Amino acid sequence: MAKSNSFDIVSKTDMEEVRNATHQTMKEVHQRFDFKKSCSDVKMEAENLVLVSDDEYKLQSLTAVLEEKLIRRKVSLKAFEYGKVESASGGTVRQEVAIQQGIPMDKAKEIVKIIKKAKIKVQAAIQGDTVRVSGRDRDTLQEVIQLIKGEDLGIDMQFTNYRSN
Repeated sequence: MAKSNSFDIVSKTDMEEVRNATHQTMKEVHQRFDFKKSCSDVKMEAENLVLVSDDEYKLQSLTAVLEEKLIRRKVSLKAFEYGKVESASGGTVRQEVAIQQGIPMDKAKEIVKIIKKAKIKVQAAIQGDTVRVSGRDRDTLQEVIQLIKGEDLGIDMQFTNYRSN
């Protein structure tokens, strides 16, 4: 019988799916009538997206198209944090969108606090940008997964690396 079981709570965004969604967004923008003669664009830079358009209304439309494509590709919208709209050169507006990779320290502490408050016989440890949960019984680990899924922490989470030692 296994002495301990564990799993990791992580927050990873599939960057290839984000890239595909941005390409599909641009393809649709070039075909739509309401974007005719518009300088709307979605660019991917390292860990964030940059949205550029003629005015705030078109920027909102561009954001809606992008979100639709992300949802179709099963990328959670919780992984994106929209910055404020800034005016850019040529009379355009610009908005940066940060893509979340990893669990922030304050959210990791909140996850550990939720697990300890539930008084389930498991140990939760913060390891960089992941939270490792370990315990004796697989059923208790399943309880922890259901507990964390039930909480709305405002971040996209996955449960990976399930191990039996």
